[in-house]
Amino acid sequence: MSWTDERIQQLKDLWSQGLSASEIADILGDITRNAVIGKAHRLGLSGRPSPIKKKPTRGATILALTERMCKWPVGDPKHQDFHFCGKNALAGMPYCAEHAALAYQPASGSKKREEDRNVGAA
Repeated sequence: MSWTDERIQQLKDLWSQGLSASEIADILGDITRNAVIGKAHRLGLSGRPSPIKKKPTRGATILALTERMCKWPVGDPKHQDFHFCGKNALAGMPYCAEHAALAYQPASGSKKREEDRNVGAA
């Protein structure tokens, strides 16, 4: 099989229509899916998202959490859609940057002065 100008144009047209490499190979005939991918790459045809549909992630369940995942609870534990953030946690912290900023806020001025007085009185 050789890449004639006509077959290249057909490849470009089918690629732009969103057909998979396997479908294009079937239509062109006498060519493999890998040959289609290689030619598309060499022609600089735009990359496309994977046709494999990924299930949208909603964070992590308690069983899926690892040491490196954000453990910020999301939702009501009584509901079925309850989960944990699951993003990458900051080193040495249980939360991602966003949730660490919420969890670890500096003490306000009057609260800090009161804490300082209590420490001095002990």
